[in-house]
Amino acid sequence: MTRRIITINRMYGSNGRKIGKALAEALGIHYYDKELIRIASEKEGIPYKELQKVDEKRASQWRYPLDEPMQMSPQYRFYPMNDVLFQAESEIILSLSQKEDCVIIGRCANHILEKKCLSVFIHAPFDFRVETAAERMDITERDARVFVKKMDKERRNYYEYFTDEKWLDITSYDLCIDSSRFTEAQAVLIIKAAYEDLLTESAPA
Repeated sequence: MTRRIITINRMYGSNGRKIGKALAEALGIHYYDKELIRIASEKEGIPYKELQKVDEKRASQWRYPLDEPMQMSPQYRFYPMNDVLFQAESEIILSLSQKEDCVIIGRCANHILEKKCLSVFIHAPFDFRVETAAERMDITERDARVFVKKMDKERRNYYEYFTDEKWLDITSYDLCIDSSRFTEAQAVLIIKAAYEDLLTESAPA
């Protein structure tokens, strides 16, 4: 039942991943993030490290090296790794939506599920995210500013490339939360309440 899926898109440094993981634990449901890459790797027979290089990035120069033909099915050799990973993750996400309740981080999951989910966007002011990134990676504020801008650009380009929709269009999401205004626990409670309302609405009369 796709309405039992919570998808979370997030700005870098907004702690969207942390909130998503805490939410999954609070609800007692599965949390999917990097695990989607592992599943895709096993599904397509492509090394995890190759897929990790293009995770949540739009198509680029990455191709699977032709000098290792036995590692990958021939039909994939001339396709960007980004496209291969996106297609594999799309199939995995659609399969998960029919089997279990879960939280899915990024990967255009709200678009893949045609918005038949609780779609959440976690954002925060730029300076807040810079501070978070600097602390998380133990880097200078200057370096953190450059990195946060780079990651936001990558995520925006990825989302818009594969969906033809605007990443920051609030109409694409059911719920937008400024994580600088709430604690992690408060953000979890807000999303949890919305999720439980959806379950009540979808329950048979």
